[in-house]
Amino acid sequence: MIGHTCANYSAAGPYSSTIHRVIGIGTDLVELDRFRRTLERTPGIKHRTFTAAEQEYSDTKNDPTERYAVRWAAKEAVMKAMGVGLGVVTMSDIEVVKADSGAPSIVLHDTAAAKAEELGITEWKITLTHTEHFAQAIAIAL
Repeated sequence: MIGHTCANYSAAGPYSSTIHRVIGIGTDLVELDRFRRTLERTPGIKHRTFTAAEQEYSDTKNDPTERYAVRWAAKEAVMKAMGVGLGVVTMSDIEVVKADSGAPSIVLHDTAAAKAEELGITEWKITLTHTEHFAQAIAIAL
């Protein structure tokens, strides 16, 4: 998409005639070994941070840490795109959902949805990736 900074990827095709104003961009990188230790040391973090659906999805994998870490990164990236930190929105109010195609998307609830509405955010773009050592997310608020 080089040279197409205002392009919008939608079901209608990669380049929509609708131009969106970027409200914010956020990114986060998580070290998997460090996050694994955090999950072991503080098991309650899963219930405070991740929705039941996120836990169900992550816990079915051989290494749930990868899935939890990339979702943590996504939540952090979304908060950064909104220009807020912990305490302004509840992390469990930011949910990563996966389409049948495997594409991730963001669903906001309660405090996160209210903040996004206040900021005029109507759409999210999210990309997630992880390796054996790191998990990363990039979020764009439109």
